Amino acid sequence: MSPKWDVLSRTCPSRTSLARIANKWTAMIVITLADGPQRFGGIREALDGISGKVLTSTLRDLERDGLLRRTAYAEVPPRVEYELTPLGHTLHGPLEALARWAEEHIPEVLEARDEFDGQAVRG
Repeated sequence: MSPKWDVLSRTCPSRTSLARIANKWTAMIVITLADGPQRFGGIREALDGISGKVLTSTLRDLERDGLLRRTAYAEVPPRVEYELTPLGHTLHGPLEALARWAEEHIPEVLEARDEFDGQAVRG
């Protein structure tokens, strides 16, 4: 019998997976890699604002979790590519849906923020 996972339980290992998935850079990397393998520079170029250090760390975490594969080619100069694993591809759909939601609803979010901030100043 397999264990019952509960992401709301503080000791459940699924909680760390949720935290990784909820990370903004994780979501953007998975979306970026959905169309196929890319090199580090291509990923960094696609993700406006990510530092090399954060990208390296996030790629390592995703590789450790089995969501992406890092392939180093024995070439001169060395070439390394990153691609989603089958498990990583299962995550693309939900993250793509979240990205679309964010893009579609940002006008409403911005309006709500302005209204909230205006009330905070008056209140």
